[in-house]
Amino acid sequence: MNDLISAIFSTDGLLIGTILPFLFVILVVVFVHEMGHYLVGRWCGIGATTFSLGFGPEIAGFTDRGGTRWKLSAIPLGGYVKFVGDMTVTSSPSPEAANLAEDERRRAFHLAPVWKRFLTVLAGPVANFILTIVVFTIFLSLYGRTVIEPVVNEVRPESPAAAAGFAPGDRVVAVDGRRISEFSDIQKYVSGRTGDRITFLVERNGRNMELEASPRYIEQTDSAGNTVRIGIVGITSMGRDSEAVRHETMSLPAAFVRSIEETGSILERTFNFMRRFAMGREDKCQLGGPVKIADLAGQAASQGFERLVELMALLSVGIGFLNLLPIPPLDGGHLVFYTVEAAMRRPVSERLMEIGYRVGFVAVLIFMGFVLFNDIFGC
Repeated sequence: MNDLISAIFSTDGLLIGTILPFLFVILVVVFVHEMGHYLVGRWCGIGATTFSLGFGPEIAGFTDRGGTRWKLSAIPLGGYVKFVGDMTVTSSPSPEAANLAEDERRRAFHLAPVWKRFLTVLAGPVANFILTIVVFTIFLSLYGRTVIEPVVNEVRPESPAAAAGFAPGDRVVAVDGRRISEFSDIQKYVSGRTGDRITFLVERNGRNMELEASPRYIEQTDSAGNTVRIGIVGITSMGRDSEAVRHETMSLPAAFVRSIEETGSILERTFNFMRRFAMGREDKCQLGGPVKIADLAGQAASQGFERLVELMALLSVGIGFLNLLPIPPLDGGHLVFYTVEAAMRRPVSERLMEIGYRVGFVAVLIFMGFVLFNDIFGC
C-alpha cells in the first residue's frame, strides 16, 4: 500500500510528477488560446455566453455580470468560447438563433461583419504565438543565450559530411543560400530535411567552396532522456571552452526581436515537417498526443519549473499552428470559409459548410486516433 501511495503522490509519482505538470501545460495553453478568441470577440462587440476550460460536465464555474458563464469542465483536453448566436459546431446559427432578442442580435456572432468574425477566430492561434514570444523574451532577457560559431570541430567517419569533403576548421557560411550566423542555424535547417540534397557554402583557408550532403537519420537521447530520430550530416561544433563559443546577454528589446525570430523559425520548421510527413518522408513517431505530452511534461517538471514553462511555450506555438490548418472544424477551416465569403460577398451555403465540417471532423478524429495510437502502441 505504501508503495502504491508513493507511486501516486510522491514528487516523481503519477499525480505530482506527471498529471499536474500536464494539466498546467495544457490548461495554460488552452486558456490563452480561448482568451484570444474571447477578448477580440468582445472588442468587436460580440457577446459571449460561455468560456470553458475543458469539455464535458462542469466541475466549477461562475457567471459574470455580463452574462458569460466561466467554467472548468471535466475533460481537460481543450476548451471553447461560445458566442451569442454561435450555436453549432459549424459556427452557423441553429434554429434558436432566429428567436434572439434585438439586443442579442446586435451581439450575435453569426450576424457580425465577416471581418469581425475573421479576427475573432484568428485571435486564438495568434494568442498562442504571443504566449511563446513572451516566454522566450523573458527567458532571453534574464539568462541570455549561448552562441556557437558555425565552425566545424569534428567530422564523423562514414557520415554524409565525410563523403562530401568537410574538414575540421571549416566555417559554414550558408546553407542552400541561407546565411548562417551560428551553429544552431545549421542544426535547425538540417534536422528537418533528411534525404534532401543540401548545398553548403563553407570557408576554408580564406577560400569559399560548395559542398553537397544529404542528411540521414540517427537516434539520440535528448536533454529530457527521450530517444529521438533527427537528421544529421555528421559535423560537430566546437567545445564549450572554445573561443568559438560565447555567452550573449540581451536587453529586453533585443530579446523580444530574437523571440519573434525564434517563434517564426519554429513555425517554419513545423510547416516543413508537416509537409514532409504528408509526403511520407518523416518519421511517424515524431508525432505524439496527450500521453506523450504528459510524459514530456513530467520529465520537464523534474528538471525544474523553467523547463516546464519552456515546454509550455513550445506546445503553445504548435497548438497555434495546428489550429491554423485549413481543416474544419479547426480555426483555419473557419478562416477559409470567411475568406471565401469576403471574396464572394455572400456567405458560403450551409450545405457546403456542413459537408466541409463533416469531412474535416472525420479527418481530425483520424489524426487524433493516429497520434494516440503512436502514444500507446506505435512508438
